[in-house]
Amino acid sequence: MSPTKRYREVTIFLIDDDDVDYMAVERAMRQLKLLNPLVRARDGVAALEMLRRGEIAGAFIILLDLNMPRMNGLEFLRELRHAPDLASAVVFVLTTSRADEDKVAAYSYNVAGYMVKSDIKDGFLNILNMLDGYWRIVELPEL
Repeated sequence: MSPTKRYREVTIFLIDDDDVDYMAVERAMRQLKLLNPLVRARDGVAALEMLRRGEIAGAFIILLDLNMPRMNGLEFLRELRHAPDLASAVVFVLTTSRADEDKVAAYSYNVAGYMVKSDIKDGFLNILNMLDGYWRIVELPEL
């Protein structure tokens, strides 16, 4: 008889100023019966402040929009990757931008993936389903 594997709780840290996208993520989590904590920041400035204050505890995955006020996603990534205590955070870009220069820039900051919101046929269900499998397999750091 094999022991039952316990999964660590992984927080989803959504950095996005769009209320509709936030509600869509919440809805998809309910539909998939995901009980993971969902924390939101509306821009990169607020997200960095939350991370530096330790408000996102334990293992987490960042879902990052690129087009936000005050500090956009690429500016956030630059700051995140230059902060020694935060540089290893796992980030998936989730944005409306199809621009090749945005993709190249995001991947230069070692994002785990780049997804265009309009390409997602079943909304956020596919993304969260993929992430559910991802955090069950991959060992995530606790920052």
